[in-house]
Amino acid sequence: MSDPRSFSRRLALLVAATLFMESLDATIIQTAAPAIARDFGVQPADVNTAMVAYLVAAGIAIPASAWLAARLGDRVVFLAAIVLFTVASIACASVESLALLIAARAVQGIGGALMIPVGRLAVLREIRPADVLDAVAFLTWPALLAPVIAPAIGGILSDTVGWRWIFLINAPIGILLLALGLLLVPRTVRQPDARLDGEGFALMAVALVAITSGAELLSGGSGPAIAASLALIALGVIAGWVAITRMRRRARPLLDWGMLRIPSFRAASISGGVYRLVITGAPFVFTLLFQVGFGWSATRAGLMVMLVFLGNVLIKPATSPLLRRFGFRTVLIAANLLGALTLATFVLVRADTPLFVVGLLLVCSGSLRSIGFSAYNTLPFLDVKGEDPRSVNTLVATLQQVAIALGIATGALLVRFGTAASGAVTGDEALGYSWAPGLAALLLVLPLGGAIRLPRDTGSGATRRRVSATHSPPQNP
Repeated sequence: MSDPRSFSRRLALLVAATLFMESLDATIIQTAAPAIARDFGVQPADVNTAMVAYLVAAGIAIPASAWLAARLGDRVVFLAAIVLFTVASIACASVESLALLIAARAVQGIGGALMIPVGRLAVLREIRPADVLDAVAFLTWPALLAPVIAPAIGGILSDTVGWRWIFLINAPIGILLLALGLLLVPRTVRQPDARLDGEGFALMAVALVAITSGAELLSGGSGPAIAASLALIALGVIAGWVAITRMRRRARPLLDWGMLRIPSFRAASISGGVYRLVITGAPFVFTLLFQVGFGWSATRAGLMVMLVFLGNVLIKPATSPLLRRFGFRTVLIAANLLGALTLATFVLVRADTPLFVVGLLLVCSGSLRSIGFSAYNTLPFLDVKGEDPRSVNTLVATLQQVAIALGIATGALLVRFGTAASGAVTGDEALGYSWAPGLAALLLVLPLGGAIRLPRDTGSGATRRRVSATHSPPQNP
């Protein structure tokens, strides 16, 4: 058996670029919704269906990614996914009706869902434990960057060259990534006899579709829509529970839920899922606070929220050194605790608060979310020695997709609860936009508890200083 290898930075950057493209398209349509609605003669709220279609299709496709990669090989699936995503993007830009846009977005979601887990698997396959931290750092930044800059990019393109360009820009990017993929993605051994757990796939599809659709409906609905959304979420939870129960009894399940017995994997999946949900929804909460709560223009609010990205960038070179110096447990406790305190501080922010103070809080929020996100993204791969890397990667991708799909919905719900509570207590519903970040801070108590329960030596194999093979210490005679 060959020794584990160091990861390819060029391949990691390629996969990171595809993740950025996919993450950007998952949310960029939000700010373009009014322009799309005008062209198609529908209401802006109706365009949200195209966003839901993307998330639902991605949720269905992700659990099948490991089976496809085993049957066809990482290289074939990854390159085919880039082609599918690019072609679907061109279709999105060319359609003349909302129904066709929804269909094209669903195809685009399938392509994006296959690109990310398979690409990440190609990077992390047989990697040395000491390199996992650096490899995941390369793969993490797009997921932090895209949701923050997507509203600004979507708004600028819609107001200047037209909304169709939010999809057309993927064509040259996709062609470039395909060319680089042909050069960089290695071939892997195929398993033609690999079988798909059909029952598990069907049950997980029902669960993911119901939960995603229910969450999106809940975030913007009222009255009967809320009842329908709660029913969908309940259906999804039941289907998911049945799926997990059945899969745990199979020799080759679609998703190996037994990995949750590993403390680091469990913390990354459960605590990390809540953390990802909160930080995904936070920029949305900030945007509503500035635009609706403070009455700022969309441009001013968008530029301020982009300071979250500045915090991500400024702290990124320090994330891996921090984890190596203090360890995963200490860093995660600090990221959750300080992140919660930063969000809670926004309760005191008002429209006349100096912009410098607001900007500093946003930069701090971005820095802390970058640290926590990097740590949680690395945790699942630290202590899974002996496990099938495809199974590990697919379960991680599925759980992350659920958290991301619920993030924006959670942000909308926090705003709704905040405005309702402030209206009941103070008579001023507008004050609730300032309360929403405080509610988000309360949610971070859950991952904070998970971080505290982590063993002190969690991830020690990844945080140890690497010793070069060509400069190893001399052996005693």
